[in-house]
Amino acid sequence: MEAGELALYITAMLASTVLLWKGADWLVEAATKIARVWGVSDLVIGLTVVSFGTSAPEFAVTVFGAMQGHSNIPVGNVVGSNVFNLGFILGTCAALVGLKTTSVIVYRDGIFLIFVTCLLRFFLQDQALDPWEGVVLFSMLVAYNVFLFTRKEIDLDDDEMAEGVADKSDYVWLLIGIIAVVAGGELMLYGAKGIAKGFGISDWPIAVTFVAAATSLPELATSMMAIYRGQHGLSVGNLIGSDLFNLLGVLGVAGMLGPLYPDTAALHSTTLLIVMVCVVVLFMRSGWKVGKFEGTVLVVGNLIRWVFDFMGSGSGPAS
Repeated sequence: MEAGELALYITAMLASTVLLWKGADWLVEAATKIARVWGVSDLVIGLTVVSFGTSAPEFAVTVFGAMQGHSNIPVGNVVGSNVFNLGFILGTCAALVGLKTTSVIVYRDGIFLIFVTCLLRFFLQDQALDPWEGVVLFSMLVAYNVFLFTRKEIDLDDDEMAEGVADKSDYVWLLIGIIAVVAGGELMLYGAKGIAKGFGISDWPIAVTFVAAATSLPELATSMMAIYRGQHGLSVGNLIGSDLFNLLGVLGVAGMLGPLYPDTAALHSTTLLIVMVCVVVLFMRSGWKVGKFEGTVLVVGNLIRWVFDFMGSGSGPAS
């Protein structure tokens, strides 16, 4: 690969990161204000509206990848983003301040996340994600969110993320955020695919590491801001909700556009994701808090696995 081409692809990924970050920021702020009109709790907002907004980059990158026939990028981006969310972001937040949890987060949302991750591993056993499997995943997301919005939750937090009532400008910013995220997703896919092809490596290690980290930047920004404001429910809800949306919504839609045929490394990576989810749920149950030591363990484990995924998986040609 020539230096000019490499610079172009890197510039595209950097520009996409800015669009994804700012687009998701605008989307989340506007969507949260709009959601407040409905009087739902920080936990439910984190699990639904905010997680949808911060997962918009993953959705854009994954759907564009599926539409263009790149099976590794959709699955790798989702698996890598989920690992990054639980390992690096949740771990960092916990290592800084310790995160309070509740029985609802653990026994309802945490157990459901374990089940969904195991279901994805089962679907990928034949190294394919078929359209009917995508329908099953997406249908579960719809049912889960209907369930959440029909129940009243008790907040962990006293403050609200967004004050005031939504006005017309919030709907405009919501649209601008969506447009920015879509444009950023297209640029991210262009840059990632170009770099992988130029170096003769598979899409998988690029998708599961660099693309996953870049598309998880909105989750990082939102969760850090939430703990700064003392909103543990929104921070934890955002990360659990984002992982659920990635698995059910993002891969659900991508699967319906499929079928997808990811790298064989997807089986191993998804199995390790199951282990990480189980560990996180156990940490959340222990003392109803993810403490600073536990957060450090998650960050270190994520960094080790991040290096392993990049160095040890997907040696085949880009697909």
